[in-house]
Amino acid sequence: MAGVASLNALALRAPSPSPAAPSPSPRHRGAGALAFPGPPRFPSLRAARRVLPARAAAGGDAEDEWGPEPDGGPAVTAAVAEAPAPEASEVAELKARLKEALYGTERGLRASSETRADVVELITQLEARNPTPAPTEALTLLNGKWILAYTSFSQLFPLLGSGRLPELVKVEEISQTIDSENLTVQNCIKFSGPLATTSVSTNAKFEIRSPKRVQIKIDEGVIGTPQLTDSIVLPEKFELLGQNIDLSPLKGIFSSIENAASSVAKTISGQPPLKIPFQTNNAESWLLTTYLDEELRISRGDGSSIFVLFKEGSTLLN
Repeated sequence: MAGVASLNALALRAPSPSPAAPSPSPRHRGAGALAFPGPPRFPSLRAARRVLPARAAAGGDAEDEWGPEPDGGPAVTAAVAEAPAPEASEVAELKARLKEALYGTERGLRASSETRADVVELITQLEARNPTPAPTEALTLLNGKWILAYTSFSQLFPLLGSGRLPELVKVEEISQTIDSENLTVQNCIKFSGPLATTSVSTNAKFEIRSPKRVQIKIDEGVIGTPQLTDSIVLPEKFELLGQNIDLSPLKGIFSSIENAASSVAKTISGQPPLKIPFQTNNAESWLLTTYLDEELRISRGDGSSIFVLFKEGSTLLN
């Protein structure tokens, strides 16, 4: 109690404001006993407020408490505007990492489970930064030839998916060509062998079902006319049914076959491709484009399958 009495006495003996002292501003009147006399705590801010009327009289903006731009302000603004957006650089880095992750996977068919997990993670990050949220409304970007770089769809082609292709036959390219004007799609697989190259393709039409989704219906399959190679190139050996087969003794035989093949090359190349019509409902599928720009396309299809395609001519193919 003695302490309380002492505080009360101090409060009663506090000097009253001088008649010449300015009255407290409205924003400080509610402070009560906490508004102790003394020098202002923020003189620089009060000084800045006193400068504002003079700045307005000189033609400046009285609302601008920070003053005019420093020298070089517009140049700095232009430099910032010209600098690439952080997201654009992030996308470029993600695409470079994706290209590196796909190297040596043979379009995903030989990818390990760890590599597949890394690829899915990169794809997810790219999808979150998709610059084309409505791909079916940007048909000019969809238009053209796209080269398959990766897929998780092991049944894309039965022999290719099961890995039973002989060593003598190579898959040169798997592509999808979109004609946005006629709403058609052609899927093509090109094979090459020691004697000839050929292709197997499907022709289809697509319908736009949503800003990202198209419905595809295959009309026909096409087996291309074999194109004979100029010369026969044989490997030294290849593996068949677990056995290494040496082909060097057969080089003389294949030289004779090459000479005979050249005489019928013009006849074979003049034959039209074989077309096989499709009439079943099983020839329909859907495709969802989840990322699209001028050089990269990511799509998802039936069975949670993923397709990564690079535009023909893109630096991603180098």
